[in-house]
Amino acid sequence: MKVCFPVKSNEGVNSIPYNHFGSAPVFIICDLESNDIKEIKNGDLGHEHGKCQPIKALSGETVDAIVVGGIGQGAISKLNTMGIRVYKAEEGSIKDNIDLLNQSKLKELDINHTCTSHSCEHH
Repeated sequence: MKVCFPVKSNEGVNSIPYNHFGSAPVFIICDLESNDIKEIKNGDLGHEHGKCQPIKALSGETVDAIVVGGIGQGAISKLNTMGIRVYKAEEGSIKDNIDLLNQSKLKELDINHTCTSHSCEHH
C-alpha cells in the first residue's frame, strides 16, 4: 500500500503531516510493503482555491491513500473517484500516523468532512 502525506518539508517518517492538501509544498509517499520513501514536490501548488488537481499535484504518482490534516471537497471527490482513500491525520509524525493507519484508527474523510477555505481549522 502506498500512502501519501502532504508535508511542509521532507524529514522522512519524522515529517509532520500538513494542514491542507492543496497548499502543501511537498508530498512524502511511503510504500508500506517495501518501506521505500519518495519525495514529490507539489505540481499544482499555485492552483486557484477550489480548483485543486490532485493527480497534477502528485505528478502522476499512484497512491492508495492520503493522510492529511485537511482537504477540500473537490479534491476528496476526485481522489475517491480514482479509488484513493483519504484519512484525517492525527497529531504527530508520519510514523505515528502510519502506526494508527495500520491499527485502523485514522478517520476516513468523505465530502462531508472538508475544508471550505484555506484558513479553516480542519475539525
